[in-house]
Amino acid sequence: MTLDKNATPATGQSSDPAVDEQPATSEQPGTPPEKEVLGLGALLGRGFGGLPVLVLLVLGLSLATDTFLTGTNLDNLGRQVSIYAIIAIGQLLVILTAGIDLSVGSVVGLSGVIAAKAVFDTAGGGSVLLAVVLALLVGAAVGLLNGVLVAILKMPPFIVTLGTLGMARGLTLLYTEGRTVQPLPRSFTQIAGGEFLGVANLIWLTVLIALLVGFGLRRTVWGRYIYAVGSNPESARLTGVPVNAVLLSVYALSGMLAALGGILLASRLGNGVPTAGTGYELQAIAACVIGGASLFGARGSALGALVGALIVGLLNNGGTLLGIDPFWLQVAIGALILVAVGVDQLQGRRLVRRGA
Repeated sequence: MTLDKNATPATGQSSDPAVDEQPATSEQPGTPPEKEVLGLGALLGRGFGGLPVLVLLVLGLSLATDTFLTGTNLDNLGRQVSIYAIIAIGQLLVILTAGIDLSVGSVVGLSGVIAAKAVFDTAGGGSVLLAVVLALLVGAAVGLLNGVLVAILKMPPFIVTLGTLGMARGLTLLYTEGRTVQPLPRSFTQIAGGEFLGVANLIWLTVLIALLVGFGLRRTVWGRYIYAVGSNPESARLTGVPVNAVLLSVYALSGMLAALGGILLASRLGNGVPTAGTGYELQAIAACVIGGASLFGARGSALGALVGALIVGLLNNGGTLLGIDPFWLQVAIGALILVAVGVDQLQGRRLVRRGA
């Protein structure tokens, strides 16, 4: 099953191939499809544009402080960024449909304490797996609720996810009575604390998720449907795209990936903190936008979100090493979001003028 040729967005989309940004083509009947050239830009996606910023940050921090390139700091940075990146990739799926998911931070906290309490309250070798599955299902359920309200009831994504943000955080505090769940067994903390071939499990998992989501967006009909919905949902619906199913899937996946981030955070910390994940929704949005995603939908990539998460993580890590007030770091990240959105607006206007 493939997209109908008329499902191609006709509104100023770039024709450059990207790693996971490939809306449906608009080939004429009888015209053979163009052979795709997988150059460096296609391999890396739109996130490639963020690489110069990433390189400059790495060089700058390497020169500014002797502790940046130490093994301990890089390992800590990789583990921290991995959690941000997993949540950001889920957020990206929603943003590609011109939506937003503000509930991911609260889902991180809720899923983390659910997994932690399930492990804490049960015994036996299978308790960790059961706890992880339960937490993932809770995250997916919150995401599915968001999807139903947005897709079926046509409520604004901002309002819907703002509401579920408060609900999930409140349920977290009620479930734990505001107390931290601890201590947790080594079998649970090893999920995030373990290593394979000298590289943290967190990093391997993040790379795997980025590649899988990138492949799904670029090489599957589902991925092309997502870009079509983000470009123009009504046009997509008229050409046979199951818009509601697409929206339900992206919100459910966003919730599940946020839940995975919460599980990994609880595993890394060694306890379930009811306030964990506070502000992570902004970090995820920042990573997506800085990595090249458009808040207006239909543009962005999984690798771009990964690069954006690295940039946000480097800003936080570098600020700590240099003794910069964390409040100023929040100002800097907010400014980066504004600049990225402003640049996106200008590029969109130029494309519209060229198409006129």
